[in-house]
Amino acid sequence: MPLDPQACQRAYRARDPRFDGRFFIGVRTTGIYCRPVCPAPPPRPENVRFYPSAAAAAAAGFRPCLRCRPEAAPGSPAWQGTSATVDRALRVLDGDLDGGAPFEETASEALARRVGVTPRHLNRLFRRHLGAPVGEVIRTRRLHAAKRLIDETALPMADVAFAAGFASVRRFNAALRRAYGRPPSELRRTVASGAADGAGAGLALRLPYRAPFAWAPLLGFLAARAIPGVEDVTGGVYRRAVVLGDGDREAGGVIELRPVPGEPALLLSIHPPLPRALPRLVARARRLFDLDADPAAVAARLGSDPLLAPALAAHPGLRLPGAWDGFEMAVRAVLGQQVSVRAATTLAGRLVTAFGRPLEPPPAAPSPARLRRDGGPDRLFPRPEDLTEADLGVIGLTRARAVTLRRLAAAVAAGELAFDGAVDAEELAARLVRLPGIGDWTAQYIAMRALGAPDAFPASDLGLLKAAGEGGAKTTPARLRRRAEAWRPWRAYAAICLWTEPPKPTQ
Repeated sequence: MPLDPQACQRAYRARDPRFDGRFFIGVRTTGIYCRPVCPAPPPRPENVRFYPSAAAAAAAGFRPCLRCRPEAAPGSPAWQGTSATVDRALRVLDGDLDGGAPFEETASEALARRVGVTPRHLNRLFRRHLGAPVGEVIRTRRLHAAKRLIDETALPMADVAFAAGFASVRRFNAALRRAYGRPPSELRRTVASGAADGAGAGLALRLPYRAPFAWAPLLGFLAARAIPGVEDVTGGVYRRAVVLGDGDREAGGVIELRPVPGEPALLLSIHPPLPRALPRLVARARRLFDLDADPAAVAARLGSDPLLAPALAAHPGLRLPGAWDGFEMAVRAVLGQQVSVRAATTLAGRLVTAFGRPLEPPPAAPSPARLRRDGGPDRLFPRPEDLTEADLGVIGLTRARAVTLRRLAAAVAAGELAFDGAVDAEELAARLVRLPGIGDWTAQYIAMRALGAPDAFPASDLGLLKAAGEGGAKTTPARLRRRAEAWRPWRAYAAICLWTEPPKPTQ
């Protein structure tokens, strides 16, 4: 991505937090690279170089700054200017790609296969848009993950190594010493307040974001749609049952997310603490709460529209509610066809009761009663293979709706349909509408939430048609689509604005 050196210099000297994570600064006199918000005195302009990613700075020979901690920067937003292929590849890297491959070249080849290009072409795209080859991006991400775990937890170094994706402790030690000039044991700081020790109540990690963040509307949206038994929203905290995984054996647990007071970050807590599950859980939590969004960019595009401005003004930093699991989200969308949110939530609870699995933590972990936190999450959502032949009529579904869910589950179980970001939103929507009973509304809603697609737009949604109408009358999908052209590439955020009611005036 081309950078404007003068604009970067102004942002850097002003320590403007809006640019945190959007570029990094290499300082020639010290050999380190920093965030734009680094508190150190800025060096002379002729001694700095600007890079579009931390990996690009690392590839140029710079070491991470121990003061501003580049690993703690917010994630790079998708709008930053990468190609669609690079964006898809980064989504896959954030998800379920085996980051523990012994060599970066192995992971690079696997990543290229997942997004449907050759390794050579993917490397060319990464160099053009991120300033570094795929292998360097993977190495930098592992280093950053390890450094955050060293700084923010008291996990043993062996657990840090494997949680960050290193194939062995020896490789971990060598990589940290090469990057930081000292062994991992010398990098450890005092464990951050609120982080558990990895052996007791749980494991906790901060997830930074760009302020502002409209926490209450997002939590309210998720609370209204929380699946009974799987999710719980009480006391301003989001909880859900998750599959943690432990080698080849599945294990269950509960994650919690809440704001960190006084910081632009959420606190992710994992019970029980299984470090190797951490990268996947962090990636899913960031997608669920849209933590890589840039609210300033969204507001700049949508804030001038009188239809959207009230919600943006009342709730600065509106986020796009994501999904923990794409298949779960797709099922929930099908259950929500032509019924109220409450009715769909009731159906989802029945589905979990009939076909979900009890939460079973790994040996030596807290009991399910302790994990579910006094009546909270205690079941796992059904897997695709659990529903392919299920008698879904027992939960009150019509025959047609049951066929739709079974066909959806079969397509996912067979690998014909995936929600890992390897295909873009338009392709995913096209594949979805080929299934019986899935139309444009369902496909767009799934793309919007399961992929976090910023421009997906369910134009036939009744709530959107009412909100966009005049004098209490609904508009038509065709008219709404025409008006929504001015909202690109943020039509999904426009939908959230229309769904979010501004606060009522006080009497």
